[in-house]
Amino acid sequence: MTPDALAPSAAWELLLPAAAAPARARGRALQSALREAVRTGRLAPGTRLPSSRDLARDLGVSRGLVTEAYEQLTAEGYLRSGRGAGTWVGEAVRAPAPGARDLAPGSSPGVRADFVAGSPDLSLFPRAAWAAAQRGALSELPHQGLGYPDPRGLPRLRTALAELLTRRRGVVADPERIIVCSGVTQAVTLLGIVLHARGQRGIGVEDPGSPQYEDLFATAGPQAVRLPVDAEGLRTGPLRDSGVRTVVTTPSHHFPSGIAYTARRRAELLDWAREVDGLVVEDDYDGDFRYDRAPVGALQGLDPDHVAYTGSVSKSLAPGLRLGWLVVPDGLADEIVATKRYMDLGNPALDQAALARFVERGDYDRQLRRCQRAYKERRDALVAALREHLPGTEVSGIAAGLHAIATLPGHYGPQDALLDRCASAGVAVRPLSHYGSGTGDGVPLVLGYAHLSPARITEGVRLLACAAQELDHARVHSTRR
Repeated sequence: MTPDALAPSAAWELLLPAAAAPARARGRALQSALREAVRTGRLAPGTRLPSSRDLARDLGVSRGLVTEAYEQLTAEGYLRSGRGAGTWVGEAVRAPAPGARDLAPGSSPGVRADFVAGSPDLSLFPRAAWAAAQRGALSELPHQGLGYPDPRGLPRLRTALAELLTRRRGVVADPERIIVCSGVTQAVTLLGIVLHARGQRGIGVEDPGSPQYEDLFATAGPQAVRLPVDAEGLRTGPLRDSGVRTVVTTPSHHFPSGIAYTARRRAELLDWAREVDGLVVEDDYDGDFRYDRAPVGALQGLDPDHVAYTGSVSKSLAPGLRLGWLVVPDGLADEIVATKRYMDLGNPALDQAALARFVERGDYDRQLRRCQRAYKERRDALVAALREHLPGTEVSGIAAGLHAIATLPGHYGPQDALLDRCASAGVAVRPLSHYGSGTGDGVPLVLGYAHLSPARITEGVRLLACAAQELDHARVHSTRR
C-alpha cells in the first residue's frame, strides 16, 4: 500500500470482515474497521481512500453505508475530505510506535489484552461536535466571562446540568445547589474536608468498592470505614453499628458487583440517614449506561436533604476533561463553595461554557446514545466469548455499566496462580478481591470492556482461557503424579 491510494484489493482485505457482518450491524462494523485501520497505522496519514462507489462495489455493500462511514470518521478527525478532491486519512492521526500496535488504550508494553475496568473508549470522543461547542462558546462568552469564575461553576452550565440531571436521572437539581467540580474525586474530597471540619472522623465506604477512598480520605481528613455489601446493597446493620454519619455509595449500579440496590435496601439506607441526621453520598459513576433494563432513578430524588449526588463526564466523554458535578443539601452548599474557592478558584470558564453549549444543543444526549450502542455491542461480544472459550463461567453485572463480573469455575484456581498465568500471557485483569472482600465460590474476575473493540475482547478472552486451561492441565498432571 502506498500513501497515495488504497488499492481495491487492500481495501477488501482490511474491511472484508465488516462487510460480512449481519446487515443491521454492518454500518457500525465498517466504521469500526476503518477507525481501527487508521488508529493502528495500517492506513497511514495521507493515504487516499477509494471513492464511496468503488469501495461499496469492492465490498458488496450499499454506497450509502460507505458514505455514512466516511462522513462519521471525517467528523471524528480520522479522515479528511474536500469537494471533488476525494477522501484521505487525516494528517493529524499518528500511528502507534513500533511494537505498540497491539496495546489497548492505557496498556503497558507486553500487555496484549487489558481488561482493567474504569476506562471508556476515548476514540468515541466527539471531536468535531466538541470543537464546534468550544468555538461557539468562545464567540458567545463576554470579556468578563474570562475572569475568575464563580467557584460554584458558570450559571449557564449549572442550569443546563440541572435540566439534564432532572430529566435523565430524576435528581432534584436546583442550580444553586450544584457545584461544578474537577470530577467525582474532587467532589468527594471537598465533602471529606468539610465533614472532617465538622468533626466527622470516619466516613463509610462500600466493601467491595473503589479502592481509592482510603488514600483520598486520608488526604481530606476522615478515615475510610469499609462496610459490607450483599446481594441487595449496603448492609444497614453494620452501617448502624459503625457509628459513621456519612457513607459513600453506588446504589444505581454498585461498583464492582454490578447490582442495583433493591427498593427495600434503598429505603433502609434513607431511614438510617434521617435517624442519625446523616448523609448518603451517591456516586452515579455510570448512571446513563443501561442495556437490558430501564435506568434506575437516582437515590437523591427520594430525599435531597440527606443525599449528596455526584457524577462526571469521565465515562460519557473523556476523563481528561476533568468536569463533574456535586449536588448538595442546602446546609452544606456554602461550606463546600468556600472550600472550593480556596482549592482552585473555580474550573476553567471556557471548558464550562463549552459543556453548557454541548448539553443545551442536544450533543450530550446524542453522545450517550452513540456510546450506549457501542458498549452494548461490546458487552454482548464479551458474554459470547466467555460462553465459547470458558464454558461454565458465570457472568453477572451485565445489565448496565462498562464492566462485568466473570466467575470462573473453581478448578481454574487458585486465584493467584491464575493471575500469574494471565500476566505471563499478556492479559491484564483484576480479581474481585482487588476491590475489597471477594465472596462466593469460583474465581471472580472484574472485566472492563468499554475501551476494547469486539475483536480485541474476543481475542483477550481467548488468551485468558488459554491461561486458565494451562493452569488446570498443570494441576491435573501434578495430581496424577
